[in-house]
Amino acid sequence: MLKLLKRAVLLGLVMGAAVAHAELPPDYKVVLLTENFPPFNMAVDDKNFARDEGIDGISADIVREMFKRAGISYTLSLRFPWDRLYRLTLDKPSYGLFSTTFTAERQPLFKWVGPIAKTSWVLLSAPGNKLQIKDLKDAGQYRIGAYKNDAVSQHLESIGLKPANALRDQENVKKLIKGQIDVWATTDPVGRYLAKQEGVTGLETVLRFNEAELYLALNKDTPDEVVQRLQKALDELRAEGFVDEITSSYL
Repeated sequence: MLKLLKRAVLLGLVMGAAVAHAELPPDYKVVLLTENFPPFNMAVDDKNFARDEGIDGISADIVREMFKRAGISYTLSLRFPWDRLYRLTLDKPSYGLFSTTFTAERQPLFKWVGPIAKTSWVLLSAPGNKLQIKDLKDAGQYRIGAYKNDAVSQHLESIGLKPANALRDQENVKKLIKGQIDVWATTDPVGRYLAKQEGVTGLETVLRFNEAELYLALNKDTPDEVVQRLQKALDELRAEGFVDEITSSYL
Protein backbone atom coordinates (compact mmCIF):
# COMPACT_ATOMS: atom_id res chain seq x y z
CA MET A 1 0.00 0.00 0.00
CA LEU A 2 2.84 2.36 0.93
CA LYS A 3 4.60 1.61 -2.38
CA LEU A 4 1.41 2.33 -4.31
CA LEU A 5 0.98 5.62 -2.43
CA LYS A 6 4.57 6.65 -3.19
CA ARG A 7 4.08 5.78 -6.86
CA ALA A 8 0.88 7.85 -6.96
CA VAL A 9 2.63 10.83 -5.37
CA LEU A 10 5.56 10.49 -7.77
CA LEU A 11 3.21 10.26 -10.76
CA GLY A 12 1.38 13.36 -9.54
CA LEU A 13 4.64 15.29 -9.29
CA VAL A 14 5.69 14.23 -12.78
CA MET A 15 2.32 15.19 -14.23
CA GLY A 16 2.41 18.50 -12.36
CA ALA A 17 5.84 19.25 -13.80
CA ALA A 18 4.60 18.40 -17.27
CA VAL A 19 1.73 20.87 -16.87
CA ALA A 20 4.06 23.54 -15.49
CA HIS A 21 6.30 23.21 -18.55
CA ALA A 22 3.56 22.47 -21.06
CA GLU A 23 4.61 22.65 -24.68
CA LEU A 24 2.62 24.95 -26.91
CA PRO A 25 0.95 23.56 -30.07
CA PRO A 26 3.40 23.59 -33.02
CA ASP A 27 1.25 26.11 -34.89
CA TYR A 28 0.75 28.46 -31.91
CA LYS A 29 1.17 32.10 -32.89
CA VAL A 30 0.48 35.45 -31.22
CA VAL A 31 -1.13 38.19 -33.30
CA LEU A 32 0.70 41.33 -32.21
CA LEU A 33 -0.89 44.73 -32.78
CA THR A 34 0.65 48.15 -32.33
CA GLU A 35 0.12 51.76 -33.38
CA ASN A 36 2.14 54.85 -34.16
CA PHE A 37 3.36 55.81 -30.68
CA PRO A 38 6.85 57.17 -31.34
CA PRO A 39 9.55 56.66 -30.27
CA PHE A 40 8.24 53.38 -28.82
CA ASN A 41 6.49 51.90 -31.86
CA MET A 42 6.05 53.49 -35.28
CA ALA A 43 5.82 52.83 -39.00
CA VAL A 44 9.12 53.34 -40.81
CA ASP A 45 7.29 55.35 -43.51
CA ASP A 46 5.07 57.26 -41.00
CA LYS A 47 1.92 55.68 -42.46
CA ASN A 48 -0.95 54.34 -40.35
CA PHE A 49 -0.47 50.80 -41.60
CA ALA A 50 2.66 48.65 -41.61
CA ARG A 51 3.77 45.06 -41.11
CA ASP A 52 6.78 43.29 -39.64
CA GLU A 53 10.03 45.01 -40.69
CA GLY A 54 8.12 48.15 -41.65
CA ILE A 55 7.77 48.84 -37.92
CA ASP A 56 10.49 50.07 -35.59
CA GLY A 57 10.87 51.86 -32.26
CA ILE A 58 12.06 51.05 -28.75
CA SER A 59 9.22 48.69 -27.82
CA ALA A 60 9.02 47.07 -31.27
CA ASP A 61 12.70 46.11 -31.18
CA ILE A 62 12.48 44.78 -27.63
CA VAL A 63 9.28 42.80 -28.26
CA ARG A 64 10.75 41.18 -31.38
CA GLU A 65 13.79 40.02 -29.39
CA MET A 66 11.57 38.77 -26.55
CA PHE A 67 9.60 36.52 -28.90
CA LYS A 68 12.75 35.31 -30.63
CA ARG A 69 14.35 34.34 -27.34
CA ALA A 70 11.16 32.79 -25.98
CA GLY A 71 10.77 30.68 -29.13
CA ILE A 72 7.20 31.88 -29.77
CA SER A 73 5.92 32.67 -33.26
CA TYR A 74 4.05 35.90 -33.99
CA THR A 75 2.75 38.24 -36.64
CA LEU A 76 3.16 41.99 -36.19
CA SER A 77 1.11 44.77 -37.72
CA LEU A 78 0.70 48.46 -37.05
CA ARG A 79 -2.79 49.82 -37.50
CA PHE A 80 -5.15 52.62 -36.58
CA PRO A 81 -7.02 53.64 -34.45
CA TRP A 82 -5.86 52.59 -30.98
CA ASP A 83 -9.45 52.18 -29.79
CA ARG A 84 -10.04 49.37 -32.32
CA LEU A 85 -6.74 47.60 -31.52
CA TYR A 86 -7.53 47.77 -27.80
CA ARG A 87 -10.95 46.18 -28.29
CA LEU A 88 -9.60 43.47 -30.60
CA THR A 89 -7.05 42.46 -27.97
CA LEU A 90 -9.73 42.38 -25.30
CA ASP A 91 -11.95 40.12 -27.41
CA LYS A 92 -9.67 37.79 -29.37
CA PRO A 93 -7.57 34.91 -27.94
CA SER A 94 -3.87 34.93 -28.91
CA TYR A 95 -3.89 38.68 -29.54
CA GLY A 96 -1.38 41.06 -27.94
CA LEU A 97 -1.04 44.85 -27.90
CA PHE A 98 1.88 47.17 -27.22
CA SER A 99 2.96 49.67 -26.01
CA THR A 100 0.15 49.49 -23.46
CA THR A 101 0.30 51.57 -20.30
CA PHE A 102 -0.21 49.41 -17.20
CA THR A 103 -2.91 50.82 -14.90
CA ALA A 104 -4.91 49.47 -11.98
CA GLU A 105 -8.09 49.79 -14.07
CA ARG A 106 -6.62 47.71 -16.90
CA GLN A 107 -4.84 45.10 -14.78
CA PRO A 108 -7.70 42.55 -14.64
CA LEU A 109 -8.49 42.91 -18.35
CA PHE A 110 -5.27 41.42 -19.78
CA LYS A 111 -2.24 39.28 -19.00
CA TRP A 112 0.89 41.43 -18.82
CA VAL A 113 4.57 41.20 -19.80
CA GLY A 114 6.88 44.05 -18.80
CA PRO A 115 7.72 46.71 -18.09
CA ILE A 116 9.22 47.38 -21.51
CA ALA A 117 9.71 51.13 -21.00
CA LYS A 118 8.81 54.02 -18.70
CA THR A 119 7.08 57.31 -19.46
CA SER A 120 5.37 60.19 -17.68
CA TRP A 121 2.00 61.88 -18.20
CA VAL A 122 1.85 65.61 -18.82
CA LEU A 123 -0.41 68.52 -19.66
CA LEU A 124 1.07 70.58 -22.49
CA SER A 125 0.05 74.07 -23.57
CA ALA A 126 0.79 76.01 -26.74
CA PRO A 127 4.15 77.78 -27.07
CA GLY A 128 4.21 80.99 -25.04
CA ASN A 129 1.03 80.09 -23.12
CA LYS A 130 2.07 80.32 -19.47
CA LEU A 131 -0.91 78.62 -17.87
CA GLN A 132 -0.61 77.97 -14.13
CA ILE A 133 -2.17 74.62 -13.18
CA LYS A 134 -1.27 73.25 -9.76
CA ASP A 135 -3.00 69.84 -10.00
CA LEU A 136 -5.55 67.86 -12.01
CA LYS A 137 -8.46 69.21 -9.98
CA ASP A 138 -7.37 72.69 -11.00
CA ALA A 139 -7.14 71.50 -14.62
CA GLY A 140 -10.87 70.81 -14.67
CA GLN A 141 -11.61 74.45 -15.46
CA TYR A 142 -9.76 74.20 -18.78
CA ARG A 143 -10.53 72.49 -22.11
CA ILE A 144 -8.44 69.31 -22.18
CA GLY A 145 -7.63 67.37 -25.33
CA ALA A 146 -6.67 63.67 -25.10
CA TYR A 147 -6.46 60.45 -27.14
CA LYS A 148 -9.48 58.13 -27.09
CA ASN A 149 -9.06 55.03 -24.90
CA ASP A 150 -5.46 55.98 -24.16
CA ALA A 151 -4.41 55.38 -20.54
CA VAL A 152 -4.07 59.13 -19.94
CA SER A 153 -7.59 59.79 -21.15
CA GLN A 154 -8.98 56.85 -19.16
CA HIS A 155 -7.29 58.16 -16.02
CA LEU A 156 -8.72 61.65 -16.46
CA GLU A 157 -12.20 60.22 -16.98
CA SER A 158 -11.82 58.00 -13.90
CA ILE A 159 -11.35 61.08 -11.69
CA GLY A 160 -14.33 62.89 -13.17
CA LEU A 161 -12.71 65.03 -15.86
CA LYS A 162 -14.17 65.11 -19.37
CA PRO A 163 -11.43 65.44 -21.97
CA ALA A 164 -12.28 65.94 -25.63
CA ASN A 165 -10.98 62.67 -27.08
CA ALA A 166 -9.47 62.55 -30.57
CA LEU A 167 -9.06 59.39 -32.66
CA ARG A 168 -5.52 60.48 -33.59
CA ASP A 169 -3.29 62.07 -30.97
CA GLN A 170 -1.75 64.29 -33.66
CA GLU A 171 -5.13 66.06 -33.93
CA ASN A 172 -4.52 67.50 -30.47
CA VAL A 173 -1.42 69.34 -31.69
CA LYS A 174 -3.52 71.21 -34.25
CA LYS A 175 -6.31 71.86 -31.75
CA LEU A 176 -3.80 73.28 -29.28
CA ILE A 177 -2.24 75.65 -31.81
CA LYS A 178 -5.67 76.77 -33.08
CA GLY A 179 -6.88 77.45 -29.52
CA GLN A 180 -9.60 74.78 -29.67
CA ILE A 181 -8.24 73.22 -26.47
CA ASP A 182 -6.28 74.83 -23.62
CA VAL A 183 -4.08 71.87 -22.71
CA TRP A 184 -3.15 68.54 -24.22
CA ALA A 185 -3.03 65.51 -21.92
CA THR A 186 -0.43 63.14 -23.35
CA THR A 187 2.62 61.01 -22.68
CA ASP A 188 6.15 62.39 -22.52
CA PRO A 189 8.22 62.06 -24.74
CA VAL A 190 5.52 60.95 -27.21
CA GLY A 191 3.69 64.28 -27.26
CA ARG A 192 6.76 66.33 -28.10
CA TYR A 193 7.77 63.83 -30.80
CA LEU A 194 4.31 64.01 -32.43
CA ALA A 195 4.29 67.81 -32.22
CA LYS A 196 7.68 67.99 -33.91
CA GLN A 197 6.36 65.77 -36.71
CA GLU A 198 3.59 68.36 -37.18
CA GLY A 199 6.15 71.17 -37.30
CA VAL A 200 5.40 72.42 -33.78
CA THR A 201 8.09 73.01 -31.15
CA GLY A 202 8.25 74.89 -27.86
CA LEU A 203 5.23 73.33 -26.16
CA GLU A 204 5.03 74.25 -22.47
CA THR A 205 4.82 71.53 -19.79
CA VAL A 206 2.08 72.86 -17.54
CA LEU A 207 1.79 69.85 -15.25
CA ARG A 208 3.58 66.51 -14.86
CA PHE A 209 1.16 64.27 -12.99
CA ASN A 210 2.08 60.61 -13.28
CA GLU A 211 4.90 58.18 -13.98
CA ALA A 212 3.82 55.21 -16.08
CA GLU A 213 5.17 51.92 -17.37
CA LEU A 214 4.60 50.43 -20.82
CA TYR A 215 3.84 46.71 -21.19
CA LEU A 216 2.83 44.08 -23.69
CA ALA A 217 -0.86 43.37 -22.96
CA LEU A 218 -2.06 39.89 -23.91
CA ASN A 219 -5.62 38.61 -24.20
CA LYS A 220 -6.74 36.95 -20.95
CA ASP A 221 -7.00 33.54 -22.65
CA THR A 222 -3.28 33.55 -23.49
CA PRO A 223 -1.64 30.41 -21.99
CA ASP A 224 0.37 31.15 -18.85
CA GLU A 225 3.29 29.33 -20.48
CA VAL A 226 3.47 32.11 -23.10
CA VAL A 227 3.39 34.84 -20.48
CA GLN A 228 6.09 33.15 -18.39
CA ARG A 229 8.43 32.53 -21.31
CA LEU A 230 8.10 36.09 -22.59
CA GLN A 231 8.63 37.59 -19.13
CA LYS A 232 11.70 35.43 -18.59
CA ALA A 233 13.09 36.54 -21.96
CA LEU A 234 12.49 40.22 -21.14
CA ASP A 235 14.10 39.89 -17.71
CA GLU A 236 17.18 38.33 -19.31
CA LEU A 237 17.39 41.04 -21.98
CA ARG A 238 17.21 43.73 -19.32
CA ALA A 239 19.89 42.05 -17.20
CA GLU A 240 22.17 41.81 -20.24
CA GLY A 241 21.82 45.54 -21.01
CA PHE A 242 19.88 45.02 -24.26
CA VAL A 243 16.87 47.09 -23.14
CA ASP A 244 19.02 50.08 -22.14
CA GLU A 245 21.00 49.82 -25.36
CA ILE A 246 17.89 49.87 -27.56
CA THR A 247 16.33 52.71 -25.56
CA SER A 248 19.39 54.94 -25.81
CA SER A 249 19.60 54.31 -29.59
CA TYR A 250 16.25 56.11 -30.09
CA LEU A 251 16.43 58.91 -27.51
